Amino acid sequence: MVPAGLKDKVPPHNEEAEVATLGALLLDTEALAVVIRYLRPEDFYKTSHQRIYQSILALFDRNEAIDLITLTEALREAGLLEACGGAAYIARLTSAVPTSANVRYYAQIVQECSIRRNLARIASEIIANSHKEGDDVRLIIEEAERQIFEITDRQHTGTFLAAREIVPRTIEAIEKLYHTKESFIGIPTGYTDLDLLTSGFQNSEFIVIGARPSVGKTALALNMAANMSIHGKVPVGFFTLEMSAMALMQRLLASEARIKSNSLRSGFLKPSDFHKLTEAASKIYEAPLYIEDSPSLRLLDLRALARRMKHQFNVAIIFIDYITLITAENRDLARHEQIAEISRSLKALARELDIPVVALSQVRRESEGKQPTLADLRESGSIEQDADVVIFLHRERQSGSPGEAEARNLETELIVAKQRNGPVGALKIAFIPDYTKFENLARTGEVS
Repeated sequence: MVPAGLKDKVPPHNEEAEVATLGALLLDTEALAVVIRYLRPEDFYKTSHQRIYQSILALFDRNEAIDLITLTEALREAGLLEACGGAAYIARLTSAVPTSANVRYYAQIVQECSIRRNLARIASEIIANSHKEGDDVRLIIEEAERQIFEITDRQHTGTFLAAREIVPRTIEAIEKLYHTKESFIGIPTGYTDLDLLTSGFQNSEFIVIGARPSVGKTALALNMAANMSIHGKVPVGFFTLEMSAMALMQRLLASEARIKSNSLRSGFLKPSDFHKLTEAASKIYEAPLYIEDSPSLRLLDLRALARRMKHQFNVAIIFIDYITLITAENRDLARHEQIAEISRSLKALARELDIPVVALSQVRRESEGKQPTLADLRESGSIEQDADVVIFLHRERQSGSPGEAEARNLETELIVAKQRNGPVGALKIAFIPDYTKFENLARTGEVS
């Protein structure tokens, strides 16, 4: 035990728990499948224990037996045996613990001490950075939040995963899909042909939806968010940088209640509309949908808010409307370099939070009147490279008056132009201008 007067000077650690953990691993190889979920080598306080655990992982990686003899020999070959206390110390590890039954408890103690040390380190860095007058305070907050989130996230996931752990879970997921007859391993969008092509939106993926103005990017994203949160009860975060939260909600109410958008905006409603409106409002009220409508949102602020949504509401997907309205941190850069910074950051955010991040993007004016391609994305070099999935909306401009166009459903093409882990292709859905709503076609064709 650390004397009370030294607690503030000696970093938190528990040597007994570290010794018990390593001893349990030498007594029972199967215990590594438990410990590996919680601990990395640097989680051990003593350097010798870090080296011993690293050697155990190396033996496991080579599919070699893990016991006193193999571990001692591995340390000797690496020239680390004496630095780790010699063969006698390795032998004493097993005598420190009578059974491996409590190895999870030992590992959790070691992890908790490691987290406390990291928190103390981050706190010291925050104090030091706070006294640097030249540094942007937003950058200090962003870095602190990122590091705290990493620590929080580590309590739920381990860094090292053995194949023997992954395979059973994968088979279990396949069996679940087989028994439930569901085709999607990701989050379904509600559009059948798109979900069949993508298997839903996948965790850690950066997804871009591109189109010319007034084709329906926001409407499609909002309809997807509604399908997920209202009908699928999936927690959804929606960043709207172009519209207010109230304007977005009016669209959503019109879409769900199937009331003409113009009637809702003008207030010219029929008595029967109020019943539909109340019913739709009740469904939306219960939905796990969280909207952020700050205009000209800075990239650092967006990342911080996204982390907060994930931590507080456990959102499973985030939509951003739209990418070119995000304000980069370094405004002195050329615009294409700013977009590159934003694109890379959103991709990193998807991986950090382990959820899909869907960002809307405009396409070049040159794509007007033709099917858009990856080259038509604005500042496309970075977006095209960073995106895991790119979906374009394309619809021929309608002739006739606006009123005539709104009176009929408009067939719209969804073009999956890029999918890093799946096929590409095109499919069609129906756009209903009256309700600003996309729906599956009555008869869906084959995906091309």
